[in-house]
Amino acid sequence: MLELYTNPMSPCAQKVRIVLAEKGLDWTKHHVNLAQKENLKPEYLKLNPLGVVPTLVHDGKPVIESSIICEYLDDIYPESSLKPADSYEVSKMRFWMKHVDVKLHPSCGALQWPIVMRPGLMEKTAAERQALLEQVPEKPRRERQKRLVKFGLDAPDVVDAVITYRKTILAMEKALAEHKWIVSDSFSLADICLAPYFQTVHQFGWTKIFDGCPRVADWFKRCQERESYQSSVASDFPPEVQADLLEKGKPAWEKIEVHLENMA
Repeated sequence: MLELYTNPMSPCAQKVRIVLAEKGLDWTKHHVNLAQKENLKPEYLKLNPLGVVPTLVHDGKPVIESSIICEYLDDIYPESSLKPADSYEVSKMRFWMKHVDVKLHPSCGALQWPIVMRPGLMEKTAAERQALLEQVPEKPRRERQKRLVKFGLDAPDVVDAVITYRKTILAMEKALAEHKWIVSDSFSLADICLAPYFQTVHQFGWTKIFDGCPRVADWFKRCQERESYQSSVASDFPPEVQADLLEKGKPAWEKIEVHLENMA
């Protein structure tokens, strides 16, 4: 009764898969090839007018936007709740979830998209690329992708992305000084929504971005060790895939490191 339209490289899809695993739910996978822009095909846009992954289909009804999907699943399957019991802690959880959606997600895209998505588009003609990008429904995302296609990791978005990541890590380090997980001593949707954005850091070998923030590094290690993370995220990155991504991440790190040094 649960279907998920997903892609292994999508942090948004990863966080929904973690929730499904934490809940022990059975679901059917539909792979969406983002590099070939299958997310912009008319049949997919009928399910998700924004043209993004993931999309959850529950009893034939689509639910979109990953953070909404996460809360939806926690509401309809309340056993082993992933929300804190305390209302103030729930407010903090939602603050972090909003931070991910509004700030960290675009930043992750600016760093990962030129490496993962741009090469496939560059194999097409300029006219084909332009036609595909014009189909992106939301103007901010459409214009950002155009810049990333044109400039790659030299796009102005990349500088802002590095700054956002580092400021997020510093804020997390402060929060983790007070409790085991991001909003309390219990693992919650806040942790689930943040963790995939550090999978990006891990898979490209950019972990020096954690320098001076040992609590964040330890937090991510504990997230990785959870069975839900292993089955729904780590399993999509076998050794040969990991080796390829690490190699692709090296030239990007040279640019990221310069931006980090400029912050100091």
